[in-house]
Amino acid sequence: MDTNIYVSALEFGGLGARILGMARAGMLQIDISEAILNELVAVLRDDFSWEGYRLHFAKEQIAGIARRVEPTRKIDFITDDPDDNAILECAVAGGSEWIVTEDKDLLRLGMFGHVRIVRGAEFLEVALG
Repeated sequence: MDTNIYVSALEFGGLGARILGMARAGMLQIDISEAILNELVAVLRDDFSWEGYRLHFAKEQIAGIARRVEPTRKIDFITDDPDDNAILECAVAGGSEWIVTEDKDLLRLGMFGHVRIVRGAEFLEVALG
């Protein structure tokens, strides 16, 4: 999952929260890297004014649901928003089948190697039937 899906889940609920709930229930596996966790904390702190205790709880919650991966390959594919490359690196390192995002730069790719890049609604519809 891209950072925007985590933010949506934690701040607004909806599809992102549904996907997190499915991961918590063992219905699917989510991969996350330290770079994505750090970006998530920064966005929640800077854009949504989350306080330290709330950030800590969210980080612990996500870390408990998602499988932590350590990318070994640096990817410099997206130039418009280089932070998006961390999503690609995580997907490659985790052997992911999907990237779930609302990010236009990632969605424009459609695929990266064997990884399909889709919006949250499409993921729920197609991947889970």
